Amino acid sequence: MIKIRVGYELIYDLPQATPMIMVLGTHCSRASDIVVPDQPTTNPCLPIEVYRDAFGNQRSRPLAPAGQLRVSGDGIVSDSGLPDTVAFDAPQNAVEDLPADILAFLLGSRYCETDQLSDQAWQLFGNTPPGWARVQAICDFVHDHLTFGYQYARPRKTAWETFNERKGVCRDYAHLPIAFCRAMNIPARYCTCYLGDIGIPPVPDPMDFAGYFEAYLGKHWHTFDPRNNARRIGRILIGRGRDAADVPISYTFGPAALASFKVWTDQID
Repeated sequence: MIKIRVGYELIYDLPQATPMIMVLGTHCSRASDIVVPDQPTTNPCLPIEVYRDAFGNQRSRPLAPAGQLRVSGDGIVSDSGLPDTVAFDAPQNAVEDLPADILAFLLGSRYCETDQLSDQAWQLFGNTPPGWARVQAICDFVHDHLTFGYQYARPRKTAWETFNERKGVCRDYAHLPIAFCRAMNIPARYCTCYLGDIGIPPVPDPMDFAGYFEAYLGKHWHTFDPRNNARRIGRILIGRGRDAADVPISYTFGPAALASFKVWTDQID
């Protein structure tokens, strides 16, 4: 077992009082691993309503006053220290056999246009073996055909646009294979997490939250990370949903500028 320090600091400039909804902090599915909670606190200190959304994410709901708002969390999480699990023999499920609550993850969503990418998906991956191998082939394609760069980030970029532009950030690397998987009748959902440089050479880029996806194979959800295309150590889930629209860092119901953004994820023992 290892321990990982995780946290964030976000500073907003708000010209007026603004209701907010935030998806921050370690996901409740890791509750038994939390040594020190990383749930958000604010400066100035605000009352925060906490609730669970339809996807099981914990959301925080403050009413921020006009001025500068600092939102931060700093926690410690225990982790196995093992890489993401693999299940090479995980089969693809027939659509008619899927549980009802999984079906929503077969449908197109805000950033994952399955209708526009269906023909491309079947042309590219129709001859691959169904199941784990097919999802991995999709990840290999995305990893090899996209160029990563923070300068390619765009808040409204969709999977279709990513496919045509062939560049993006980690959320784009997740949206495109999600759309491909769904087009091929494989349920897929978007995830955000803390992911540090544990077990790999240090990366010089600033730390950020990471986007990846899970595919439903053989009655279980499985982790796939086409941005890195490798099984990684210390992945700490924050939120999951149909796509990034369901798990943004924050919704602001009014004008807001993000003045500063920091994330940390460090092994501490």
